[in-house]
Amino acid sequence: MNKIKKISGLLSTATCALLGAAHAQAAGGEWDVETSLLHYAESDRVTAIEPVVSMKKDLNDTDTLNLKLTLDSLTGASATGAVPSTQAQTYTRPSGNGQYTIAPNQTVLDDTFHDTRAQFNANWDKAMDSDNRRNLGIHVSREFDFTSLGGSASWTHEMNQKNTAITGGINLELDSISPIGGIPVAKSVHPSSLDNSLAQSIARQGSDDNRTVFDLLLGVTQIIDRSSLFQVNLSLSQSDGYMTDPFKLVSIVDSNPASASFGEPTRIIYEARPDSRSKTSLFGKYKKQFANNDIVTVSLRLMTDDWGVDSETFDVTYRFRMDSGYYIQPHVRLYHQAAADFYRYFLRDDEAVPQYVSADYRLGELDATTFGFKVGKSDKFGNDWSVRIEQYVQTGNGRPASAIGQLVNQDLYPDVEATIVQASYSFKW
Repeated sequence: MNKIKKISGLLSTATCALLGAAHAQAAGGEWDVETSLLHYAESDRVTAIEPVVSMKKDLNDTDTLNLKLTLDSLTGASATGAVPSTQAQTYTRPSGNGQYTIAPNQTVLDDTFHDTRAQFNANWDKAMDSDNRRNLGIHVSREFDFTSLGGSASWTHEMNQKNTAITGGINLELDSISPIGGIPVAKSVHPSSLDNSLAQSIARQGSDDNRTVFDLLLGVTQIIDRSSLFQVNLSLSQSDGYMTDPFKLVSIVDSNPASASFGEPTRIIYEARPDSRSKTSLFGKYKKQFANNDIVTVSLRLMTDDWGVDSETFDVTYRFRMDSGYYIQPHVRLYHQAAADFYRYFLRDDEAVPQYVSADYRLGELDATTFGFKVGKSDKFGNDWSVRIEQYVQTGNGRPASAIGQLVNQDLYPDVEATIVQASYSFKW
């Protein structure tokens, strides 16, 4: 109840900030307002609803204020990382109160997944002179078990008759993780029916923990001609502190080929991740407007980190301009990711538990495709409405060579499919 009150308080404060700013400035000029409502639904898993309100205003000839309020509500079932079994499995709920049972040969999903997030962002952009701008930003985000405070600063210098812009920026984020019931001890036993430990309590290392994230950005935007531009960004990120997911599990399975339970999970432990992570990302984007006012945008992002997670993201949209201000914009996004060095589908009971281990599918090798389209209309007054409909499909290797015993016949990395629908409306106020 206290956490719900805290979220309600944050929502009230953020909403008042948006409405108060709008009331104070409305008499002096127009706000550019963007609103959207997104619905994300995975098949038999997580469902999310996300309303967003963004407001932008030129305060004077040099200053621009941006405000944004984002709300998220997530419900459904989340994969824990534990492997399926030919027998029913019963687990203690993450809070330590209550239990849930998984049917034979089914993916282990925690059906109590629920979270609500409220995030407020504010950015102040100022022209220092004809060639330089600086931007200062803050954000605050609050969930049931997570709080984040952050600040950012960037500087943009234009040159070459304003055809070239160089941007440098920093971002600092302070996170606090406080899961319900406390933080489990990494690699400790999770109470389950597999080893008759259901009556045991979850070993906790404390009620909360912290993490810091520091980001550096260097970017260049180059206008090629009157109808096209190219952008490239280099990002460096350093995270330190509590990086483990307190809700993810790893199965330890019977490794004896002569046993009737060969490949069956015999014990469940909590995952363990390193307490730091360094990421490097290179992003490039090309945008061109054709003579008929169609616009194509193509981007590529390459990322690598010291966990062994390398990824490539290719994204392309093409906006077809139609009569009377209408447009339709097909979209395709392709993503590939290599597995983290410490990712394992499961552990065998004849091997030592490594220092770091996770069976979280988000750290495994995967491919994901997003495809769909957006249709909308713009008018001469600056108003714009649109509807975006997309399908997301994520796949991995569900039959790894490391599978043993009964796991050979199980899908250890089920596909994830989701439908995304987003309605947006922007206007002058």
